[in-house]
Amino acid sequence: MIRGTRNQLHNVGNKAQGKAKKVLCVCSAGLLRSPTAANVLHKTFGFNTRAVGSCKEFALIPISQALIWWADEIVFVDMSSWIGLSPEELSEIADVNVKTTILDIPDNFDFGDPVLEEIILEQYNAAWNDIL
Repeated sequence: MIRGTRNQLHNVGNKAQGKAKKVLCVCSAGLLRSPTAANVLHKTFGFNTRAVGSCKEFALIPISQALIWWADEIVFVDMSSWIGLSPEELSEIADVNVKTTILDIPDNFDFGDPVLEEIILEQYNAAWNDIL
């Protein structure tokens, strides 16, 4: 896992970010599905969002301890993005008790694809409806 610096970990609670729910969206590389999910969740619900990748070898911005601590919720676009985390990362998520949502979105969409946006919103709403 990418360990957070003292400054990064301090900034996870920066009050200047406002009171919006902080949602970390995760796909394998953090380039297509998770940034699209971050955009959809921000536009639809006003969430403060970030997008990262679970695969350190090719993620533009890999998941990190600081981002896990920052998040109120982590949305994985598919089970393989969740399974791809190291035991240390999974333990970190459990330790901070952050809510996780796992969607079922295949890796065959371009960034911002309207069909992808529809699927994200449909699956995210369904996941929350199952809880309520």
